[in-house]
Amino acid sequence: MGITSRGVHSIDHYALYVPSLQQARHFFEHFGLDVQEQEGQLDISAADGHRWARMLSGPSKSLAWISFNCFEADFTRLREQVERSGALFEEGDGGGFWFRDPDGNLIQVRVGAKTMPDARPEAVQGVRELRGVGSRDRVCQVRPKRLSHVLFFSPDVSRAVAFYEQALGLKLSDRSQDVIAFTHARHGCDHHLIAFAKSSAKGFHHAAWDVPTIDDVGNGAEQMAAAGYVEGWGTGRHCLGSNYFHYVRDPWGSFSEYSTEMDFIEAGSEWPAGDFPAESSLYLWGPLVPDYFILNTEAGG
Repeated sequence: MGITSRGVHSIDHYALYVPSLQQARHFFEHFGLDVQEQEGQLDISAADGHRWARMLSGPSKSLAWISFNCFEADFTRLREQVERSGALFEEGDGGGFWFRDPDGNLIQVRVGAKTMPDARPEAVQGVRELRGVGSRDRVCQVRPKRLSHVLFFSPDVSRAVAFYEQALGLKLSDRSQDVIAFTHARHGCDHHLIAFAKSSAKGFHHAAWDVPTIDDVGNGAEQMAAAGYVEGWGTGRHCLGSNYFHYVRDPWGSFSEYSTEMDFIEAGSEWPAGDFPAESSLYLWGPLVPDYFILNTEAGG
């Protein structure tokens, strides 16, 4: 009998280099997140109080690292899995162990709290106004509850999926040929925790932030447009993951997504992963995809 693999259960946080911390503060505060400056870097928290992201000063936008949490019982086996994958280990702060994936992304794994929910959240019913949803002047700032997932560009999507399955125990949720693929954690997780999209080089495409309702998605788009962030894509609904979405383009060409009602994969369940045609890879309905949405600004040229 083979050894059962172990898996991480959550993203703890991701870190980006950005050319302007002042611009980053403006963008994320208007997006509805809490921003605190700590020793020349920005910590980004959501309504749940968790620090989900860190912005560091750099010459251009790029991923600094991504940190995953695991259960203590899985930690040693996970390190062994990463060793067998052939990954290159590095020294790093904050405990756990650090290594590079095949695309060169820096990854941390450590024992930590599960930040993914354990079950599908119940649908939130908004307060019913006399005239439907009420008036624009009574709309409160949209405040995302938590990070849902991130998407990386990769020159080899199939290789990336195979590595994250072997090393970190993630599982394929769905894919569209070698163009895009979605993976989830086995301990109860949104349809995707990490996704990969085809490009000529590695890169950071977007982080998705969970909000309670489709109205929050739409109001978030309005909120960002009023702050000057009018470029993006949405509002629409994805096929793969089923979530409603609106992406807002940040000052460096990547995106933050308002997302709600994503499919949930329960712990221990077998999700029927599929390989879908290209027309299902991006959306069920919504506006046409702008050319810049699929541009990897880190690829050069």
